[in-house]
Amino acid sequence: MKQEFSVKPISGYLAVLTAFLMLGGAIAGFAFNIIWLGILLTLLFVFTTIGFTVVNPNASCVMVLFGAYKGTIRENGFFWVNPFYVKKNISLRARNFDSEPIKVNDKIGNPIKIGFVLVWKVAETYKAAFEVDDYQHFVLVQSDAALRKLAGLYPYDNLEDHEAVMTLRSGGEEVNDELEREIKERLKIAGIEVIEARINYIAYAEEIANAMLRRQQATAVVAARFKIVEGAVSMVQMALDQLSDKKIVELDEEKKASMVSNLMVVLCGDKEATPIVNTGTLHS
Repeated sequence: MKQEFSVKPISGYLAVLTAFLMLGGAIAGFAFNIIWLGILLTLLFVFTTIGFTVVNPNASCVMVLFGAYKGTIRENGFFWVNPFYVKKNISLRARNFDSEPIKVNDKIGNPIKIGFVLVWKVAETYKAAFEVDDYQHFVLVQSDAALRKLAGLYPYDNLEDHEAVMTLRSGGEEVNDELEREIKERLKIAGIEVIEARINYIAYAEEIANAMLRRQQATAVVAARFKIVEGAVSMVQMALDQLSDKKIVELDEEKKASMVSNLMVVLCGDKEATPIVNTGTLHS
C-alpha cells in the first residue's frame, strides 16, 4: 500500500518572474515580426500560469500525474508545479461533527435515542484521497455505524440487567473511550485521526420513556422506603433499650408490641403523625 510523502515544489514567485519574461519575449516577437517566436512564448506563458497553486495554512495539495501519485504539498505558500498535475486540495484542520440523536436498541432490546460529538482531522492525505471515494461522507457513515454497535453492547441502565457492570448512562469515560476506539479502527483506512469522540445525548425513545420514568420513580421510592424502614427499626430498638436500661417504665410484651406499632407508623408514614393525647390513665 502506498503512503503519503511530502514534496518541495518550486517557488511561485520565481515562476511568476519567468512567466513575465516569456510574456515580454512574446510581445517583442510580435513587435519585430518574429511570429513563430511570439506564438511559442505565448503558449509557454499560458502553460506556465496553469501550474500555479496556493496552499493555505493547515491545508495540503495532493498531486497526480496521469493516474500516478506524485506527492503532497503540506507547506503553506505560493508554488508552481508541473501544469499537467491534477491538484486536489485537502484541509488538515480539525472538524466537528455533532450528530442528530438516532434511535437504536440497547443490549437488552430497549429502544433508546443516542447522539455523539466527534472531533477529527485528516492525518494522511494519500488514504483520504485514494482509499475511499469521499472521506467526509465516509466519516459520517462509519461513525454512525460505530455508535450503533456501541449501543448494542451495553444496556441503557441496570434496572433490568442487574449484573451489568457498565451501562450507557453511567459508563462515563469508559463508554466514551470504547466509542473512540471503535471509530478510530473504522476510520484508519481513510487516514483520519480521531481527536475526541463522546456521547452527548442519551435517553429512552418516546414510546417507552413514560413507562421507564415511572419504573425509575418506583425503584427510587422502594429504595427510599427501605432506608426509612431500616432507620425506623434501629430507632425503635434504641428506644426500647433506653427505656429498659434506665428503668423509666416497665413494658410487658403486649405494650412493647403496641409501642413498636405506633413508633413504626410515626416514623414510616408519608405525612406527619397527629396523635391523640390521652389525659386519663395509661389503660383508659
